[in-house]
Order: sequence, then structure tokens, then C-alpha cells
Amino acid sequence: LTSPAKSAVHERGGSIVRVVIVGAGEVGSSIAESLADTHEVVVIDIDADRVESLTYSLDVLPIEGDGTDLDTLEEADVGDADMVIASTDDDETNIVTCGAANVAGDAFTIARVKSPKYLRAWERARGAFGVDFMVCTDLLAAEAIVGLAGLPTAQDVDTFADGLVQMTEFEIPADSPIADQTVAEADRFDSLTFAAIIRGEGDVVIPQGETVIRGDDDVVVIGSPDSIRKFSSAIAPEEQGPEDIVIAGGGEIGYQAARLLEERGFSPRIIEQDEKRARWLAEQLPKTTVLNSDATDQEMLDRENVGLADVVVAAMENDQQNLLGTLLAKRKGANRAIAVVNTGDFAELFEAVGIDVAVSPREATAEEITRFTRARRAENVAIIEDDCAEVIEIEVDAESILVDRTIRESAADLPAGVVIGAITRGEKHITPRGDTTIREGDHVIVFTATDVLEEVTEQL
Repeated sequence: LTSPAKSAVHERGGSIVRVVIVGAGEVGSSIAESLADTHEVVVIDIDADRVESLTYSLDVLPIEGDGTDLDTLEEADVGDADMVIASTDDDETNIVTCGAANVAGDAFTIARVKSPKYLRAWERARGAFGVDFMVCTDLLAAEAIVGLAGLPTAQDVDTFADGLVQMTEFEIPADSPIADQTVAEADRFDSLTFAAIIRGEGDVVIPQGETVIRGDDDVVVIGSPDSIRKFSSAIAPEEQGPEDIVIAGGGEIGYQAARLLEERGFSPRIIEQDEKRARWLAEQLPKTTVLNSDATDQEMLDRENVGLADVVVAAMENDQQNLLGTLLAKRKGANRAIAVVNTGDFAELFEAVGIDVAVSPREATAEEITRFTRARRAENVAIIEDDCAEVIEIEVDAESILVDRTIRESAADLPAGVVIGAITRGEKHITPRGDTTIREGDHVIVFTATDVLEEVTEQL
């Protein structure tokens, strides 16, 4: 959640009560589901079947119509809305919808776009197009891929406190040296906090020193980026940081992922079948090797030693290609495979058949917008494991129960299921311990179960 956007919504009152969502596809429905219990939600869609299906599954007011049409927006009483979220699959429709919503009322507007060109134009002039906050699906997917590519066994990565703190969810392989160790035995990193263990079907365990980490557990840790990397190496010592990263597919997601990897000092390879696009990629990415070929061609994969790659990312045009491409790469020996999944329901299927991580651009977008609406006082929010928990960043003020108290003293007043994972004071990262005193102005990064989130944010 960027500071300008956060400030803007706070200036409008900070409390989001009535939300109008335009577009009831995968993104819009997911956002509606996450907000329906705590907000008054109206969903607009031009598809009558989608509108009808919402009446059976969610506690929302569904309206059939065109979100760019002022008459439809007025039917939805957009003039009384606190927020309008335009989440259709068409960039221009979403931008026009936000403009129309500004004509009809004064709601905070969020537009979902796929193309980064609109995001770049919006960033040059905040509030352009009548959009208060813009979320770019392809860029979010690329950022997720880059974060995951550098950390073996990582399933989710988020940053806090301007990059000083990182939250990562790791899957612990059954043969990992960490498996069957207690948290006390595994906790040998100076600036790392074990925030939670997610076991089985979303069972959240708040770890104590004697808690045993099992194979197949997901472990949520919070700490400095350096400590996160060291813990990643401890989980899989044979899988050090990647050197050879291959991206199958040079579309927008593949291009953005390569660009971000170049910024981090990597020299990836991209496989792109279209000759014109491959030539363009070669011109735009000076540190990237561009291969003009079919990423599902087994002879090419052998010839280019893709099986020796540390990470293979499949970012092609459709899910079938991405599944085939990553399975072929894994079969030939690639160490880690990350696949873009455009149909959210396929993500679990991909991982079940051997893909290490499935990245869904639509799910990433829905989560980004949902975390924005939940931010309230928080500087940043990360949603964990199908919304069973959240990690939030809050600046401590004079009214907080944390101020001028040790963590041990504050813990008695906090609900069960809450862990203070990190503290930043200015540019300094502080590892929280029981006798650490929190001061006004500190930023605290807190893991909390979703069912006590409201209580926690009020206390902090």
C-alpha cells in the first residue's frame, strides 16, 4: 500500500463502509467475498448470469448493468459510496468507470489494469484518469515471481518498513534439516522471528521454543532480508541462491520479471517464440539472453540446457502451455518451477502435479485490493494462507497499548494468536524479544489471526 494512496483514503475519512465493485469475474468476486462480512458491498456486472450467481453465494447487492454508464452507477447509489473498485478484465473500461464514478460522487476509486503503460501514466500524475489508486495485474505477478525465484521453498513473500523487514512463508520439505527440529533449535538467526506454523488445512500454530517443526509444515517468518535468505539456505542447503533463471514466455509478465531480475543483478534467459517480440525483448533487456524458440520444444530445451536451470518460470499465453512447459523443465532436471496460472482454481492443481509454486495474477490483484481496503491504520498488510491470518505494519502512537512497555508486558493484553515479528526505529531494524521496549514512532510488524484483527488494530 503506497503512502500517497493510503494518505488519500485516510483524508476521506479513513473508514470504508460502502463499496461498489464493478466486474464480478474472478477478481471482483474474490474482493466481494472478502469484504461482504464487514462492509456494505454492491457488485455491478454486465453479465446477467454472474449477477444472479452472486445472489446465492454472497451477502451483496448485485446489479446488472454497465459500470461505465452513469445511470447504472446512480442505480448503485455510487454518490453514497466510500470506495469504487473497477475490476473488469478490460483496462479501458476500468479507467472510464473510475472517471464516471468521480462525476457521480466522491468515492475513492481503484482501477485494476493489466498493462503497465497505464500505471506509468498514472504514476506521473497521481489522480490521473479520475483514479485514486491503480493496481497493475501483470506487474504484481512479475514482482511475486521475482520474490519467489530467489528463495528456495518460499511460497509467499512480502516486504515491510520500506524494505527493512520481510515476511516469507516457507514450505518445509520432509527431508529438510529443519524438519523435526524445535523452534528453539531452528532459531539461530540474529534478526528472525518465527511468527506462525500453518499445518494441514489452515491450522495456525503460534510457535513456542519447544514447538516441533514438521515436514510439510508452512513456516511464516519475519525478519531482515539477510536473515530470511540465511533461513532459506538452512531449509534447503543444497539449493543456494539461483544463478541460472529461465523465463518461458516473453509477454508482459515475462518481460517485467526479466526487467526486475536485471535490476537485482541477475542475467536471466527468456524463451520467446514470436520473432518480432524476441527482437524487441533483446533491445529492451541488455543483461538478458533472448532465445527465439518454442519453450515446449524438447530438443530446444536439451540444446539450451534448460534442465540445468536453477529456476524455470512459465509465463506463456495460457495455463496449458505453462503447465506443459514447467513439467517438461522439471522432468529434465530444473531445480525449481514457477508457473503463471490465469485460472485461479488451477493453482492447487498445478502444485499437486509437481509445480513448486503457482502464481495467479488475478489472485494477486484481488489480494492487493483487499489489503488496501483493510489497511485502516496499517501502513501495510499481507494476507496469509487463504485469509486465515494477516501480517500488518503499524506506526505506534501515544494511544497504543505497546508504547513505553516491553513486549512481555504488552503480551498479557493482546489476544491469543498475535506475534510481534519485527520493529523498525528510523532506519534501524530491531529484533523483538520479551524485554524489548517499544517507543512512540516505532513501526511494528505484527502477525495476527484474522478473527482477532479488529481487536488488535484497535489496541495498537
